[in-house]
This record gives sequence, C-alpha cells and structure tokens, in this order.
Amino acid sequence: MARWCYRHRLVVLLLWVGALFGLGFSASTAGTNYANVFSLPDTDSKSAYDLMEKAFPSTSGDTDTVVWKVDDGSVRDQAVQDRIRPALDDIAKMPGVGAVTSPYDARGAAQVSRDGTIAYAQVTFVKRANEVPKELVQDVVDTAQKAELAGLQVDLGGQAIQRVQEPPQGLSETVGIVAAAVVLFLAFGSFFAMTLPIAIAVFGVGTGLFATQLLSHTTDVPDIAPLLASLIGLGVGIDYALFIVTRHRRGIQRGLEPEEAAVTALNTSGRAVLFAGGTVCIALAGMLVTRLRFLDGVVIGTSLTVVLSVLAATTLLPALLGFLGPRVLSRRQRRRLAAEGPEPEGASGLAARWSTFVEKRPRRTAALALVFMAVLAVPVLSLRLGATDQGNDDASTTTRQAYDLLAEGFGPGFNGPLQVVTEGGETSALVKGLEDTPGVARVAALPPARGVTVIQVVPTTSPQSVETDRLIDRLRDDVIPSAGVKAHVGGVTAVSKDFSAVTGDRLPLFIATIIGLGFLLLLVAFRSLVVPLTAALMNLIAAAASFGVLVAIFQWGWGLELLGLGKEGPINAFLPVIMLSLLFGLSMDYQVFLVSRMHEEWVHTRDNARAVRVGLAETSRVINSAALIMVCVFMAFVLSGDSGAAMAGVGLAAAVALDAFILRTALVPAAMHLLGDSNWWLPKGLEKRLPHLAVEPKEEAAPSPGTRADGGPSSAVHGFVRTAEGEPVAGAAVTLLSGGGRQLDRVETLADGSYIVSVPAPGTYLLAAAAPSFGSRARHVVVGEGPLVYDVELAEGEVDAVN
Repeated sequence: MARWCYRHRLVVLLLWVGALFGLGFSASTAGTNYANVFSLPDTDSKSAYDLMEKAFPSTSGDTDTVVWKVDDGSVRDQAVQDRIRPALDDIAKMPGVGAVTSPYDARGAAQVSRDGTIAYAQVTFVKRANEVPKELVQDVVDTAQKAELAGLQVDLGGQAIQRVQEPPQGLSETVGIVAAAVVLFLAFGSFFAMTLPIAIAVFGVGTGLFATQLLSHTTDVPDIAPLLASLIGLGVGIDYALFIVTRHRRGIQRGLEPEEAAVTALNTSGRAVLFAGGTVCIALAGMLVTRLRFLDGVVIGTSLTVVLSVLAATTLLPALLGFLGPRVLSRRQRRRLAAEGPEPEGASGLAARWSTFVEKRPRRTAALALVFMAVLAVPVLSLRLGATDQGNDDASTTTRQAYDLLAEGFGPGFNGPLQVVTEGGETSALVKGLEDTPGVARVAALPPARGVTVIQVVPTTSPQSVETDRLIDRLRDDVIPSAGVKAHVGGVTAVSKDFSAVTGDRLPLFIATIIGLGFLLLLVAFRSLVVPLTAALMNLIAAAASFGVLVAIFQWGWGLELLGLGKEGPINAFLPVIMLSLLFGLSMDYQVFLVSRMHEEWVHTRDNARAVRVGLAETSRVINSAALIMVCVFMAFVLSGDSGAAMAGVGLAAAVALDAFILRTALVPAAMHLLGDSNWWLPKGLEKRLPHLAVEPKEEAAPSPGTRADGGPSSAVHGFVRTAEGEPVAGAAVTLLSGGGRQLDRVETLADGSYIVSVPAPGTYLLAAAAPSFGSRARHVVVGEGPLVYDVELAEGEVDAVN
C-alpha cells in the first residue's frame, strides 16, 4: 500500500483534499447539533428530573442573569432604575429573547438582596445556550454594560454569556500547531520535513471534526467532544507522522532511495502506528463500560478522529514523501550524504550514553524514578470529584463577577439551589423539616403543577462545597423520610453529586477493562507475559502521578493564577474516565514504539541487555520529541476557554511528560534490565494458542547455512576485532544477520581478536560485533563469490542498531 500511495501520490492527495473540503462544506451547511445528555438511571436526581419534566413539559430556552450592584444607596433608587430599566427594555425587544424578569416588576420583587445593594434580572432566550447566536448574546452584554457608571457595577452570568467570552474558536489548536512546528523544526532541521506531521494532523483532525459535526445530527454528541477530539487528534496525528518521517529520513541517510525508504518506514514504523492507533481506540472504547450516555459521543468523536489520523499517516504521508523526495532532508544533510556517502547505522551521542548509563545502574535509576513518581502521586489521596461552574472562571470575566455578586447578595448557595420534588400528598411537614435543617438558608415551595410540587432549597454553602454534598445526603437520608413523604432531591448540584458518585462506582470496572484489553494486545504482539504486566503497572503509576499533579493545580490551587485558570475547585467528574482513556492509549503508544524496537533486537540476537540498550538508544530521542510536541499541544488547550478542556489539557500534558521522560526513558528500561531474559518469557502452551499479530515486518526466508543458493559451497567473512588503538578484543560476540535481521551465525573472537562466520550465499548481510566493556558496531557487508576479509573496530560510547 505504501508503494502504491508513493507512486500515485497526486491521486492520493486529491482524494484527501476532496474529502476534507467535501466534509467541511457538508458540515458548515448542516450546522451543529451538540447536546449534553446526562443520563443517570436509578439515581435520585434523575427521578426528580423526570417529575419536573412531567410538571413542566414545555421548558423555555437558556436563562441567564444580569446582576448589578451599587456602592452607595439602594438599587431601588430612582437614579439606578433610570439607568437599568431602559437597558432591560432594550434587551427584551431583541429578536431571540423570550422574556426579561426585572426586579422592578411585581414578579421579580424577590430579586433584590436584603441590604438593597444588589439585584438581578433574568433574561430567557428562546433557544438553548449552544443554539443562541453569539451576535445576540454580545448585544445583550453590550446593552447591559452600557448602563454602568461610577458606583454602579453591571455584570452578566449564564451559559450563553459564557460562550461569548471564550477565546476565538481554533485559538488553542493554532497555538498548539505553532508550538509543535517549532519543536519539529528543531528536531528535523528541515522546513519541508517539519510541514509533513503538521499536514497529517490538519487533515486527520479536520476530517474528524467535520465528520463528528455531521454525526451530531444523528446521535447525542456533547459540545466538549470536538475539543477533546482536537486535543487527542493533534497529538497522535503529529506523533504518528513524526515516527514514520524519522524512520524514512534515517533510511535515506543510510543510502536507500526515497521510495524504498518510504516503503521501509511504513513497513516498520507504519505497522507500529497502526497498532498504536488501535490501542488508543480500544482505550477510548473502554469508556462505554461506564454506561454514561454523556461519554458515548466523546468516544465517537475522539475515536473517529484517531482513526482518520492513522489513515492519513499511512496513506497521505507516503504520498507527500513522494512529492518531497530527498528534500525531506535538510540541505546540509543532503550535501553531507553526497560528499561522505551513507551514514553508518547506529545511535550515538546523548541517547546512547543515557542508554549505557541505565544498563550499568538499573537499580539506582529505577529507585529514583519510582520515588519521584510516588511524591507526585501523593495529592491524589485527596481527590474529590464534582463539577466546575462559573465560580471557577477567571476573576476578570463578567461571569465570575456576576457569580460572586449573586453569592454576596443572596448567599453562596444561591448559585446552586436544590429542588426537592414530590408528587401528591401533603408537603407542609416536608417544608417545615427543610426549614429546620442545618445548612439550609431559604425554602420556597412553588404552586403544584400536574400534581407535582417543587420546593426550592437554597443551601448556606456554595455548590462545590463539601458541606453542600453532606446537606444533600442529610435531606435524602433523614429529612425526607422523617416527613413521611416520597420526594427526590434534584437540581444541578444534586445531578453533579450523583454523576460523581456513579462515575466513582464504575471507575474500577473501567480501569480493569482498559488495562485488561491493553494487556491482551501486548501479550499477542510481543509474545510475553512480563512486558504487558510491566506496561500495565507503568500505566497505573503514570495515572496516579498525573492525577496528583491535577489535584495540586486545580483542587489545591497551586499555580492556577500563573496559568490564568480562575479559582480552585473539585475535579470534573467526567475527567477521570476521559483522561484515563487518553492516557492509557497514549502510554501504550510509547510502550509499543519502545518495546517493538527492543523486541526486534531480541528476536535477532537473543541478548536482552543489548535489546534493551539498542531499543532505548534508538527510540528515546524520537519518543521524547513526540512527547514534547504533545505537551505543547495539550497545554495550548488552556487557552480554549473551556474549564473541562483546560483540565484535560494540563492533566494530559503532565501525564505524557511523566510517561515519556521518566517512565519510558528511565523506569521501563531499568526494570527490563533487572528482569533480564524473563522479559520475553511465555509458557509454551500459551504460545501455541495465541494468534500471531506482528508489530515488526515479516522476515524473508533465509537460505540454509552451509550451502549457497545455487547448491555450491558457502562463503565466509573473517577478520579481527580490535580497539581504536589496535589492541585485540577477545571474547567479543560477532553475529551475522540476513537483510531482514535473521541470525545466520554467531561466534566469539579468539585471544588475538580473530573471528570467522559462515555465509550461505553471496549477497548483502549485516555484521554485528559487541563486547561487554565496549560499545557495539553493526555494518552492512557485501559478500561475493569468495571469502570476505572485514576488520571491526570497537569503541566506548557507541550503540549501533541491528536493522
């Protein structure tokens, strides 16, 4: 497929461009129909909601508030009314505004605080918040705030109002792409190579978002789904393309023609990309076991974007590589290739030195990494799930100021009242019991409708307070039963509490599901029990540490002002499920890329120390570059204006950084060195029953040792292994491998450093030499009809790949 896409690059590019613009046109024509559906069956708040829906079947659109406060006097003063009344009248006349309830009318008499300094009006739109045109909302904001003057503060709150103060749509994505482009340019040193991962991410995320927008007309997709799809799509799209382009560039630098380099890159890194994309989708699908309808649309949007990003990386990318040819290298690299010839196959520099350090000191490395992760995980012990509201907005926003004014004038609980709903029966005893309950500020029973009575209960504490949660439990467990009636506690605060409880109850099943699926995938791919067990343990460590960072920032408030993220509060109840899905998927990506290279080396050499050393030296740089790109993309979502997306962005940025820089670069290889050959242990009975799923390309069949392909005698490669000073290296392991990496012969050098390995037939082979006190060296050798004399020089600090 890679070769076909490379050769028919114009056709592939036109198909992708047509798909992007076609879906974009269809999506813009159809519009959006996102819906936040919180379905919590068998919960008390759901029962309350059902009764309220029966009593009030035709609900109006979104209701927002205009709040004002005077520094001196009263809001009832004629001078204040002369400023506010005309503004409210103008708002009421706007097309799209259904009604305005003013405190200066009889219906709104209770909308003035006891001290008379704060009042509010309710603005009811004819549509839901996400359907109200932003132009209309902005007109409402501008009209209300024109009434401000010295000593009179006017602010607005509500869901529709919050939408107009969000940053421009696409700002976070743009910032993330620009940051990723800078990292890619520093990594590649080539403008053309830098554009390839960006282009793949744009096509993958673009088609994914447009397709999700169209699907919102056929199923319930929450409005946070596009943000999360962009977040994960940009990360994996850029990363997957980075892995393939890196392998392609390395192939060209080692003498392959661009087409062959592209085919080889797709046949190696491309296979790992397919496998990694599958693990991400499986981890995302794990959210379905929670049976929370709100998350179904998130699974659809994010999984679809990941699938399209993988498809772009495996079809569009080889086509773009065909357009660039050798220009995927920088000018300096092309000049060096022309002047000096192909580069030797190997990893050197910092990556090789770090790999050697981990091999020599695995216990110390593992201990330091574990202690560091454990310290970061400590805050997770105080994790409290809940829901953010406009009280968590930045202090400079009008929604936050309106929230604070309402809390000041009418009490902290006014921003999250509870609804006690009962059907039929006498409610006087219930009302009396509610009024006498500690923690209740006000109780107001509305007139019965269709046999349903709604009693509004305003707590003395804020919606996010622990005391409010305890009040809900007290009402359900003690107050309502003692009143002798059947009633349910509902409202936004109660729904949030129930959602948190349901999520917490189902979280263990969810974690077990995604860990189990990941374990099975790695078991089949790497034919080992220890590798998937190690991966599962590392994923749990990464999750604990990243949630510890999340709690410290968003729940404890450490660094919130620095990030411009408003006020501390509980962690969004839906975030653990979403974040764990993304984290486990992305962690599995890095595990696949790291261990697949180690496994390839293990299959060829059966030397665990070498396999871990070479695998880490070859992949650590690209994994760290990929992680740095993801951190930039995720942190850019702090600018999204959505608190849920900001939390997910910061949490995932911390998780990816810790996973790549600490776990995969230090703890995993250190643990694999300590475990030795048992890393690759698999019971023989299980080996026979497992299906074969190869991450690495299938090897070609090698000729039988000892005979040439034409039946003639075999040839040989012989020579000496010496140091740079010319000293012989005794006991060095010399291995001859086929072009596909199959081991053909293996010997140890004699006291004078001499060796001889048999060659089955003329052709190109890979000769690898390694000694414990030195580095390793791997070179391609071309054997003709007769024996080949080939001397090898070993030096410290080098790690060559067997490729």
